[in-house]
Amino acid sequence: MARLIKNRQVISNNLFTRFLNSPNSLSTHPYNISQRSLQTLAYEEIQANPNKPHTHTAFVLHGLLGSARNWRSFSRSLASSLSSSPSSEWRMVLVDLRNHGKSAEIEGLDPPHNLVNAAKDLGNLVNSKGWDWPDVVIGHSMGGKVAMQFAQSCSNKDYGENVKLPKQLWVLDSVPGEVTSDNSDGEVEKVLQTLQSLPSTVPSRKWLVNHMLELGFSKSLSEWIGTNLKKSGDQETWAFNLDGAVQMFQSYREMSYWSLLEHPPKGLEIAIVRAEKSDRWDADVVDRLERLASQEGNGSAGKVSVHVLPNSGHWVHVDNPKGLLEIVAPKLKSLS
Repeated sequence: MARLIKNRQVISNNLFTRFLNSPNSLSTHPYNISQRSLQTLAYEEIQANPNKPHTHTAFVLHGLLGSARNWRSFSRSLASSLSSSPSSEWRMVLVDLRNHGKSAEIEGLDPPHNLVNAAKDLGNLVNSKGWDWPDVVIGHSMGGKVAMQFAQSCSNKDYGENVKLPKQLWVLDSVPGEVTSDNSDGEVEKVLQTLQSLPSTVPSRKWLVNHMLELGFSKSLSEWIGTNLKKSGDQETWAFNLDGAVQMFQSYREMSYWSLLEHPPKGLEIAIVRAEKSDRWDADVVDRLERLASQEGNGSAGKVSVHVLPNSGHWVHVDNPKGLLEIVAPKLKSLS
């Protein structure tokens, strides 16, 4: 689950954001872009220098019940940091995963709503737009597992013979193995059960926040849940497809990518970022990752690196965005 960042609409420092909306709204948006088919995901693009052709691309994937806009602030900072080199121009593609954000309104993203299909949506987006394959994929929480599935599917040529593996995969505070009741506090499950128990429309955001508080949820979580509402006549409804999101969370719990980490494809670095104060990591998982990161390769396979983000809980892009930038940016610059 990802937490909403409130951003100003004015874009400073000459940063440029393009928003792809539903097809019938393209004509009114100030940044018109070539139309996409109904089957491809909604996304936003950010570049530090919009008039300069991009040389590298990074996909940025949000977590459960989040959206692309959660990552605007961090992505702007990252694009700006990487623009110091005159020979490189990075494009950040912030994706709304299926059932989330503007992608929740798109027809054609059919079930099953699992991580395999969520990653396949990314492949379909690249193919339908005729883009080069992304150099980097950054995924937070559930998005981290979607990123790992994407890399695995690219390695298997599931998206076509011309597919190219990313050079770097960033998995931000996402445990790579199965999530069981033994290694979960059950908060996400409680939130989803609560949302499923509510009617499809509620009187107001204030009503929802108060209802969540009465059920014992924290003020910050209750307010964040409230930001996921949108107007529906005189009432409010969800800005995501709740049933589809529940199915994706179940797939997130069931899927394990330890085999990918133990045998990373040649040319790929999988960088795991563990938040220092996150409650999602047990000692056995941390030790297993450290052992994989310490292995000396012979060049025939990719590698795993592990990074600890200090002074941060699970919401890495909110709790310590500067520290996260200091971890990510140098490695992306090394690709230029």
